[in-house]
Formats: sequence, C-alpha cells, structure tokens
Amino acid sequence: MARETTQEAFAAAWADGGLVIDVREPDEYAAGHVPGARLMPMHSVSARCGELPTDETVFVICAGGNRSRTAADRMNSRGIDAHSVTGGTGAWARAGHPIEAGHHEHAT
Repeated sequence: MARETTQEAFAAAWADGGLVIDVREPDEYAAGHVPGARLMPMHSVSARCGELPTDETVFVICAGGNRSRTAADRMNSRGIDAHSVTGGTGAWARAGHPIEAGHHEHAT
C-alpha cells in the first residue's frame, strides 16, 4: 500500500526542495503542474524507476491521487521511498499553491 502525504506536508517538503514526480500524461503536465515537478508518465514508471534516487523521499503526484498511489506502490516495491500526494495537482491548485504551465521537464 502506498505511503500518502497530505497537501500540508507536501507543501512544506516542496518548499524545502523535495523531489516531485508528476505521473500524468504530457498534455496534462503542460496544462499545469507543481513548479519543479518532473514528468514521468504513468505508463513509463516501471521501466524508469532506476532513474530515481533511493536515498531521499520522492513525492508522486497526478491529477487527483489515484495514479500517484499506483505509481508510488511500484516505486516502493523497487526500494524508493515514494509518497503519493493526497488530492493531487487539483487539490494543490485549489489550495492556492503555485501552478506552472508549459514545457515538459523529464525525470532524470
């Protein structure tokens, strides 16, 4: 079962420079994402887990929390300390946090 992080805890981690992985599709990401979030579409998560660090917490976000829970489960099973952000980008935006639109920043 995926670890989950509340919006409040995520906001604090984000402000401290936490690693954010957005698992939505490229068009969703381009329409609006958490500033600094790196794109890793859901369909590529299993194949790309090796690109993620195992020595820090990774915050996984999607639109509403469903895809991020699945992705965080996959990451956790590969030794990554991944936490799904409850409520996703939608809740982040509704809470008045910043949203950035545009280019795709791929996870590295």
